[in-house]
Amino acid sequence: MLRYVTTNPGKVLEARARLPAVEQLDFDYPEIQSPDLGPIAAAGARAAYRHVNAPVLVDDAGLFVAGFDGFPGPYSSFVETTVGVEAVSRLCARELDEMDASFRCVLGYCDGTDLDAPHGESGENDTHAPRVDDDDGNSLPVVLFEGVVDGQIVSPRGSGGFGYDPIFEVAGATYAEMSPGDKNDHSHRGQALDAFADWHDGRS
Repeated sequence: MLRYVTTNPGKVLEARARLPAVEQLDFDYPEIQSPDLGPIAAAGARAAYRHVNAPVLVDDAGLFVAGFDGFPGPYSSFVETTVGVEAVSRLCARELDEMDASFRCVLGYCDGTDLDAPHGESGENDTHAPRVDDDDGNSLPVVLFEGVVDGQIVSPRGSGGFGYDPIFEVAGATYAEMSPGDKNDHSHRGQALDAFADWHDGRS
């Protein structure tokens, strides 16, 4: 069994479209502060593995607005809770001439073994997270898988999805206007899950 570590059931539903055997692990690991998603996902994967002593997949994602130098990025969840999705849309419309943005997702996998990093043709998956040592000297490698989708910030549209989905438009529709299947086809999380699934299947 592979435990998908998240407090968001919507992410689990998206994961099961590609990894039917995953089970949700509702574990609120301590999140480190970093301007990049990779170190956050890696630290979360190590913490979750230590918590359950079993293979885990940790998801960290964010909305990166180009005109704000990538903000809110890794702080997307905090901004969503404190400021609100619609306020982010209004702020972008008021302050920016270009509404370019990207959704990014990084998955961190840890199973307590000495993992080999995957190698993608374009290099986006050639990422091996730094190793850290436990107190007893045992290292916990993590492998990272990234997905990136470019789009635009728009006024809220649609009633599906979750989080920033109503204000992120790609291929002429917001994530919130897409069916779950269509969203998965255009999803940053879907890209990362596909990369992980291909790598994981190749190990068995």
